Amino acid sequence: MNQQGRRERKKAELRTRISEVATALFLERGFDEVSVSEVAEAADVARPTVFAHFARKEDLLFDRYPEAEALVVAAINDRLAGTSAVKAVSDLLVALADEGNPLSTIRGRFRRFWEVVAESRALQNRARELLQQIEQAIAGAMERTGVPDPQLTAALTVAAYRVVHLESVRRIFAGDDPAVVAAEHRERIISALAVVDQAFK
Repeated sequence: MNQQGRRERKKAELRTRISEVATALFLERGFDEVSVSEVAEAADVARPTVFAHFARKEDLLFDRYPEAEALVVAAINDRLAGTSAVKAVSDLLVALADEGNPLSTIRGRFRRFWEVVAESRALQNRARELLQQIEQAIAGAMERTGVPDPQLTAALTVAAYRVVHLESVRRIFAGDDPAVVAAEHRERIISALAVVDQAFK
């Protein structure tokens, strides 16, 4: 068991290192200007090793998607009695924003990351695919925990957060004060998901 644990830990560490190297290159030069072979060379691994950890080049930048899905599904599955699934998702997103987690926060230092995504059609397409995947994961968790009309509830939950996030990023691009945007981003998460929650009561 200890050997298996070490193996998994080393695998996770290598995955993180490859992603960090790739992200640094993407932020410096743009996603479309960096090849997987360049990432492999910079990370000192073979090209097949990169694809052993990441199915697609885009996932090198969106490497935290599995974590995001796991957190949201756990929030729904493990919510306290009397707490709605939508409220559980809202509470999670607010907690992540409060701790500065990149999965649900607005910070000026993330601007270049968002610019890289905005510059690449491939990244935008992958982002939409991942958003659909997390919507289905949320719907599945909602269905398993007895939420009525889980597909619609999940779709509206994801759509509400997406609108809030994109508006906050747009404001950062426009030069608004990041601290003000971050504070209002938090409050808009709460209000937008409260509207969705109320719609199903």
